[in-house]
Amino acid sequence: MKNLLGVMQGRLLPKFKTRYQAHPVGYWQDEFPIAKSLGLDCIEFILDYNDYEKNPLLTDSGINEILDTVRESGVKVVSICADYFMEAPFHSADLGIVKASQNVLSLLLKNGKKLGVKDIVIPCVDQSSLKSDSDKKVFYEKLSPLVKEAETLDINLSLETDLGPKPFLDVIKKFNSKAVTVNYDIGNSASLGFDPIEEFDFYGLHITDIHIKDRKLNSGSVELGNGDAQFDKVLRKIKELNYSGPLIMQAYRDDEGLEIFKRQLDWVRRNFLIE
Repeated sequence: MKNLLGVMQGRLLPKFKTRYQAHPVGYWQDEFPIAKSLGLDCIEFILDYNDYEKNPLLTDSGINEILDTVRESGVKVVSICADYFMEAPFHSADLGIVKASQNVLSLLLKNGKKLGVKDIVIPCVDQSSLKSDSDKKVFYEKLSPLVKEAETLDINLSLETDLGPKPFLDVIKKFNSKAVTVNYDIGNSASLGFDPIEEFDFYGLHITDIHIKDRKLNSGSVELGNGDAQFDKVLRKIKELNYSGPLIMQAYRDDEGLEIFKRQLDWVRRNFLIE
């Protein structure tokens, strides 16, 4: 089965309010025909914390507009990167924040089902990192009610963490649910110095969404092929496991976005696509 090749929302458009990664409020529709012209299959929609109330993912009219745009372009939305939860994590000490995040995810699940979404990526990195056993315990307790909803709707809650392979697997197994899966970010793992073979051997069977990115060790994003990501190892493990989820290009960007993306898309097609 051929994997869907997609792009993280906004990478084909000029930056929104100078932000590196953000939902492009007011002009998100423009990206779909560009993606189509590049031969891409899907766009991973973003729900970020800033301006979240303007995001079409959270309203009936917005969902209808996304569906119309998908139909017109033929470019799907099969995944959502919920950066909202980096700013408002489920293991926050503020119970008001936690309750609001639970409500947002519940709505996102219901509306995601209407779009045909298969994965909602929940980042547990940077300010939402699971730094302690206490963080992990609270995260499990507060996310568990939503896991039941996700199971019912057949949508994966795809966790992205900065944990090593075994601790990450331990978090996944604690939920004991097919709906709690792994988002694997190639570049972030490279930056953290993890070995892809070890990562895939621990939790490869739980991976349902992959972000294509390159980073230097302990540093930021660079153009694909210029960092420390071990793409050859990742590709080998993907093939071994018959990974069937989407491959989402979350590659390095500049202010304008499109030309630098095209260069990297060529690189992906030469070096990383599974035939």
